[in-house]
Amino acid sequence: MRQNWKLSGFAKVLFIGVIFFLLCFVVYTCKNPEISSDYSVIEPIAVHKSGAAFAGSTTCIPCHQDIYADHVKTTHYNTSGLADSSNIKGSFKVEKNTFILNNHVLFTLMKTDSGFYQRANFLHNQLELFTAPLDIVFGSGTKGQSYLSWKEDQLFQLQASYFTPANRWTSSPGLKELGSLRPVGLRCLECHSTFAKNTGKNGKGNHYDKAQIIYGIDCERCHGPSAKHVGYHQKNKEAKTAKYMSIYGEFSRKQRLDACALCHSGGGREPLQEPFSYLVGDDLDEFYGSDNEETGQALDVHSNQYGLLKRSACFKNSPKMDCTTCHNPHENERGNSELFNLKCMSCHSQSTISCNKGDTHANTSMTDCIACHMPLIPSKSMVVQVDSTKTAVKVRTHNIAIY
Repeated sequence: MRQNWKLSGFAKVLFIGVIFFLLCFVVYTCKNPEISSDYSVIEPIAVHKSGAAFAGSTTCIPCHQDIYADHVKTTHYNTSGLADSSNIKGSFKVEKNTFILNNHVLFTLMKTDSGFYQRANFLHNQLELFTAPLDIVFGSGTKGQSYLSWKEDQLFQLQASYFTPANRWTSSPGLKELGSLRPVGLRCLECHSTFAKNTGKNGKGNHYDKAQIIYGIDCERCHGPSAKHVGYHQKNKEAKTAKYMSIYGEFSRKQRLDACALCHSGGGREPLQEPFSYLVGDDLDEFYGSDNEETGQALDVHSNQYGLLKRSACFKNSPKMDCTTCHNPHENERGNSELFNLKCMSCHSQSTISCNKGDTHANTSMTDCIACHMPLIPSKSMVVQVDSTKTAVKVRTHNIAIY
């Protein structure tokens, strides 16, 4: 017996919808062969506003163990972190754990079973004013460190800082009077961490998601959020070409300079978008306005190495020169005068060097070029007060010149 199969109106719509979806999927797959099936899905530790996901720098270890082992020793990597005994440089020993603010408030730094704290007492009557925890370390300790404290989801800078040249505790730069804690804005974190998720209205203020802060300047800060990259290479272990990753060798000179200029071109650049919008490879001018070097303002050695470098004859006469010409960001090169001297000599052979300071000085200059041509200069913006004496932090200028 012959049967007539008829579809209801709803079934027809459903059938046509399924066929349309399958056709779209086939077309998309043909045009986009590298779909999600090409890589494992990595659980992100944070997500950038662009939607790109961070995998965490420890996921780099299986393929880049040696580079990672060297990088974690750099000042970039250690420029922020959770406060613990391994990264707080100041002493908690009695008689070495205090400083006095303006001759009337005693600050005591304490280490307890529950953590690290700063306590403030009036000197004249020992009345305790407040106690606050040291939750986050800011700074590798090369010049000094400051400390941040959580108050629920708000982040503040504490009064206490550690000044490395004097090997002692002191008041944080700019905090001259005892008062309310200083809110830590997103721009501060942009130069001291890989990523931070601001939860304030319009991305402003000092409210943060504690679970989405990636401390230090790590692999993904300079190579971009890498969850997709890691997922691809975990699934395709035989692949030799890096996928879904920013490759420095393919960047223009400006792109390479921009990656460093984000934090090393001074604090005077007008923000055009909220901090952490920029990703390596982007045009920095779309995120921040003109740097101080271009506007003719005075440059401070603390934060404008990029502007100072651009003023140098070395830079102007070397079309390919960028920051990585002299610096390997994967290694801790600080204090290695011989290495940097060789960088100078790779362009300036001994036969081209003319020194008018006498043979003795000339012989010395052969082993330490930067001592004369990139001297340590007191910063105008980084000044700390040790007891009653104001001391400027000395930073090596990147304006390579004859002084």
